[in-house]
Formats: sequence, structure tokens, C-alpha cells
Amino acid sequence: MHPRRSAQEVLLCDLCETVPLQSHCELCNINLCVNCAVNHLSDSSKRHKVVPFLHRKPTPNYHKCPDHADKQCKHYCEKCGIPVCSTCALFGKHKGHEISDILEKLSAKTESLQKDLEELEKRMYPRYEKMASDVETEKAELERKYGKLTTDADEQGEILHREITAIVNRRKSAIAEMKTKHLDALHKNTEEITQKMAELKQIMSDLKSMLKSNDVSLTSTYKSRNSEFRTLPPKVRVTAPSLSPQKINKDQLNEMFGSLSPLSINTEHGDTMKSAEAVSSPPVKPLLDEPRVTATIDTGYPPCSVSCLSEDQVWTCGINNTMKLLNLQSKLLTSIQTKSGNTPTDIAVTRDGDLVYTDSNTINLIKNKQIQTVITLQGWVPLYVCCTAANNLLVTMTSDDREQSKVVRYSGSTEKQSIQFDDQGRPLYSSGGYNIKYLSENKNLDICVADYNASAVVVVNQSGKLRFRYTGHPSNTKQSFNPYGITTDSQSHILTADYLNDRIHILDQDGQFLRYIHCDLLGPYGLCVDIRDNLFVAECRTAKVKTIQYL
Repeated sequence: MHPRRSAQEVLLCDLCETVPLQSHCELCNINLCVNCAVNHLSDSSKRHKVVPFLHRKPTPNYHKCPDHADKQCKHYCEKCGIPVCSTCALFGKHKGHEISDILEKLSAKTESLQKDLEELEKRMYPRYEKMASDVETEKAELERKYGKLTTDADEQGEILHREITAIVNRRKSAIAEMKTKHLDALHKNTEEITQKMAELKQIMSDLKSMLKSNDVSLTSTYKSRNSEFRTLPPKVRVTAPSLSPQKINKDQLNEMFGSLSPLSINTEHGDTMKSAEAVSSPPVKPLLDEPRVTATIDTGYPPCSVSCLSEDQVWTCGINNTMKLLNLQSKLLTSIQTKSGNTPTDIAVTRDGDLVYTDSNTINLIKNKQIQTVITLQGWVPLYVCCTAANNLLVTMTSDDREQSKVVRYSGSTEKQSIQFDDQGRPLYSSGGYNIKYLSENKNLDICVADYNASAVVVVNQSGKLRFRYTGHPSNTKQSFNPYGITTDSQSHILTADYLNDRIHILDQDGQFLRYIHCDLLGPYGLCVDIRDNLFVAECRTAKVKTIQYL
């Protein structure tokens, strides 16, 4: 044992080795007396951290060098990223590499570990706890709902049973009534015949008496009634009714009982929590009192959809099979025709700057002017499309029979999510009619659909749960609201085109109306916003695209 470390001796300073220690430098891991601590702190080449000895942190546990058994790895090789001993650093395979003090590296690592622990304890684990709690709550709610569903089925069964019992009783009552009438008719017929039989017996008795008496007077006055009885009384014939049951139509009976809404299981994409350093809000931009048109682009055809490639370039599509890339001066930069020759329904620019368009039953990607069909649908028709922050595609679509509508998320050509029903199994989106359902993803990852037929903007969260429906300004009950295009901006505003009323509605992310944009618009249709929050509006009635500054 070191003589200065024995239990019987006072602990001495590691530098002067004569004076009892008072302090400890956590950076250099040495014990210091008062005077040596002052001198030690005067060394400005390092950021020494001298603390009272009793408040020192635990002594680092150095590893032994695998190449030099008598050495501890008290240094750190920046190039190789491993602890090394002094011999390896000065003369061995790490000679010439950048070497730093391992305690400094340990301090930085410890700080990083502390941040990780704090993030796990305070941000991540509580989120997982809440998710687990939410799942348990949802399971309990599901049990309640399925219990009610079973009760509803029992009640419906009882209703059908009561109806069937009532029908059976009515039939039995009718049978009894018909039986009584038949028996009454037969009884009356029996009485008539019996009366005739009594008369016949009396006549036969009288005749026998006359024959025995040889009474000339009676015999001479006798008048025969045989001709009267030769015509028999009418005989009543009855026919018992028959029951003609119809073949039970099980399908019709099943339909009459009531059908269940389709099973719906939406796999929620796990929210990606940003690191504490990355969490920041975009700069707040207030709405301008007077929005203004900053450019007008002549497209050459009535445009229906627009999608920004950059601040000064925008893709458009309209009533023919040509998609055009134009700049703010209306110069045509590129034009591409659809592969099928059909008019595209909608277009969207991906994060990589490629163009996606929907056409008939296909979703197509244009990359380097080459068209590739990435998705072909069966039984469904893709309508409108947008590109998400994660570079996925969101597509509104309708079934071939136009009876169903849904939103589908694709990663490449793989379907990742389908959004069609709310928590009660009711359709989220309208079906039939005009299949106009532009959509956009908001900054908070909400999915916003402008549902023309429903006269509403339908907003669900990233998992597909309904957040709200916006059906127009609450105070405006005279003018109809049928939204067309829709987009979102850096402030999480939702902007939707009110085509019939020549204006744009601006909402906050929770569906609260903020204001209108008019700017002498004529038939605003498709919308998009560039990275600087300039609004591009396709005017279907003027064959122009207007750019509007509103923030």
C-alpha cells in the first residue's frame, strides 16, 4: 500500500506530497492542497475543474492497455476513436495520431449520456407510457362498444322474433276464423238434411198406418209427396285452405337484420420525435391585411392543378393531356404528354423534384422526362395526389362503382396506410357525384381533404383519426361552400379554393376560420404554396395562374 494512503496517515497532496490534500481536480484526476490548487488553476492551457475533495466525482475506472499490461488507457485517440495508453500514443501504433485527454472526452461523453438519459426519462418514456395507456383505454372502449354491438344484435333478433311470432299468431287466428265459418256452413247443411229426414219418416209412418187401416176415406184423399223429395237438398262442400310458405331468402333476411360496417384496422405510423436540439418552430409570419397578386402566368389552357417546382417555376395541368412547366414570366420551360394520351387528373412534385400524375387507374412518375407507371390499381380509380414530408404519396381514390372513397398512403409502390372510416365505422369521405377531392399534408402531419360533394374540408391526423370538418364560415349561411383545391403553408395554415364564390378560405390548423383572399380571383381551382409561402392559384376560368403574397 502507498505510504500516503495508509489508514493511519493523513492523505497528502499528489503534487507536493507534503501538505494534506484539500481539493481534487476532476479534469486531471489529482488531489491538491490549498497552495497547489492555486498554482494548478493558474495553468490556462486546460479548463481545470477543482472541487472540494469530499465533493469529487468517483475515480474513473481506467482499462488496462491490451498491448502494455502495466499501463492504463488514460488518453484518447481521436483518429481511431478508442482509449489508449501513453506508450501507444507516443511510440506505438497510435503515434502521430491526434491524442486528447480521456477525462475531457469522458466529460463530453458523460454530458451526452446525461442528455440522452434526460431525453429518455422526460420525453420518450412518458410518450411510450401514454401510448400504452391509450391502447389500454382503447381496448376498454372496444370491449364496451363490442358489448353494445352484441346487445344491439340481440335486440334486433328479439324484434325479428316478435315480428315472426306476431305473423304466426295472425295466421293461426285467420285459420281458426276460417275453420269456424266452414263448420257453421256444414252444421247448417246438416240441420236442413235432418229436417227433411224427419219429414220423410213422418210420411212413411202415415203411409204404413193407411195401408193397415183400409180406410177408404184416407186412401182416397191421399196425395203423394214423393216428387217433392226426389230433389235432394243442396250439399255444402268445403275445402280447407292451404298455407303456401315462400322460400326463405336468407340474403334478404340477412340484409333485413342489418349489416356490420367493414372491419377497419388502421396501422398508425409512429410519430418521430425530434431531438431536443431540433425542436424549433418556424418564424411566425402574420397574415397581410391586404394580400396582393405578385405575378400572373398565362398557361394557354384552363388549368386545374398546380404544383411548385421552385419559387419561380410551376407545373400545371388542365383539360388536355399536356403537363406544362412554366416560369413567372409565362415562358414554357418543358411540356410532357401523358403516356396514355388521357387528361391527367392531378399532379404533384416530389421532394426530389420529379413529377407525379394520376391518370385512369394508374399513378405515374416522370423522372428525367421518362414516364414510369409506379402503381396500377384494380377496382379503384386514383384521383388527387400530394407528396408528404417523408416523401410518401397520399392519394384520394374512388371505387369503380363510385360507392366508396378513401385516402391511401404509398411509400414507393407499396401501400402503407388506408383511411376510409371513422371510429364508428362511418365513411369519412363522400361518394358518388363529382369526385373532386384535392388533398394536402399539413406541417403537423394532418391530412386535409377538400371534399367537394360533402361541402367540407375533412381533416384527420397522421393516424387517420378524424380531427374536424370545416363547412364554411359559420356566419355565412347564404352562399354554398364547395371546396376545390387545398394546400398548407409553413404556419400550418390550411388554404382551400372556394371556386363558386371566387375566393380562398384561410384556416388555422384546428379548423378556425381566419380570413378570405379575394384578389379579383375568377374560378380558383388548384392551389400550391412554395417554400417562401407564395400562393399559386390556378384560375380555371381565365387560363391563368396567379401568385399571391398573403404573409
